[in-house]
Amino acid sequence: MEMIETAEGFKQKVASIKSAQGYKDPLAFGICRIDLGQLNSDKALQATFPVVNWNENFGSAAIFIAALQEQGVMIDFNANEVIAHVNLAFLQSCLNAFTPYADEAYGDAHRNIQVVSTLYRQIKEEGMREGEFRVVFIFNDAPCQSVEATYLKLYALSLAKVALRSINLNGAFGALPNVAWSGGKPIELAWLREYEIDLKLSGEYPHIDFVDKFPRFLQHIIPADNTRILDASKVRFGAQLHAGTTVMPGASYINFNAGTTGVSMVEGRISSSAIVGDGSDVGGGASILGVLSGTDGNPISIGKNCLLGANSVCGIPLGDGCIIDAGVAILAGTKVRIAPDQLAKIALANPEASLSGEIFKGAALAGLNGLHFRQSSTNGEITAGRSTREVKLNAELH
Repeated sequence: MEMIETAEGFKQKVASIKSAQGYKDPLAFGICRIDLGQLNSDKALQATFPVVNWNENFGSAAIFIAALQEQGVMIDFNANEVIAHVNLAFLQSCLNAFTPYADEAYGDAHRNIQVVSTLYRQIKEEGMREGEFRVVFIFNDAPCQSVEATYLKLYALSLAKVALRSINLNGAFGALPNVAWSGGKPIELAWLREYEIDLKLSGEYPHIDFVDKFPRFLQHIIPADNTRILDASKVRFGAQLHAGTTVMPGASYINFNAGTTGVSMVEGRISSSAIVGDGSDVGGGASILGVLSGTDGNPISIGKNCLLGANSVCGIPLGDGCIIDAGVAILAGTKVRIAPDQLAKIALANPEASLSGEIFKGAALAGLNGLHFRQSSTNGEITAGRSTREVKLNAELH
């Protein structure tokens, strides 16, 4: 690509690229480093993206696409995913186009240029292998097909580029290989079996931290300054943590495509596709059921300023200001008694709800505000009343 000297020239180049018949802006794109298999050197085990673009920076995407086309790479704009190798010629073409902005490529500005220039230096001067890097485009939010595109989507979730439960993650488990993780690096299980005797007798068998298809959140994401994760194993990559969230050790866990949308305390389990609202507290050992664990595929949202007591179980969505007492399980089929005077108060807090009777299934109370679920210590009956307690987190901890 020819050297572009001015910002206006860059805009004209981008417009020219995008005017080509069939051109389409990608939904997402980025350049990543690939960890390749130890036995199968063509097999991608992990993709690390320093910068993720989601529905943004279409000028950079156009330059990347044009630089690939110069190398003879055919871009299928009708495909869901397009993955191409990165080489020095591609990087040089991109740098030529980005020349007007080269002096500004620091800090948070023009981060795609930082990626290109840093990678160019590493390959040219530091001997990094060209074959370890890919440029990845997602044109349609379709089921996951490749390791690279799956990681791009997981990054988008964990970086809050997209809302939880808003993108298609079908196929992710099939796309990602099950590997042993050691010091943040993936190792093929077949390679460990092949060389087990040599590795163990030579004292070089690696320390295996865990075996899974997904890495851990902190292997890829730098959290906000006021976010605390006290045990890295408690948050899976693809989870989303709002600034100010605290994840304590012990019984806590946050799965992928799940997490918090505000300042929250997490000492229990937030299963896949479950969302916890601002100011809420998931108490020690409490469980929010996921789409594969008893909710019939219906994802659960917990509203603002809710409290799930220690070892409680939540299997229905909750509105704002709700409490489930310690040890109480509220599922879709749980029978809940509400006294008439309490039902009247609950109705005032939920004017759009139609409530009548005295015994309700949990599913009928889904999403209502201001409920306090209790269990009688004398007869074991589950009851609900209008919550009179304000749930407030300790500001010093968040």
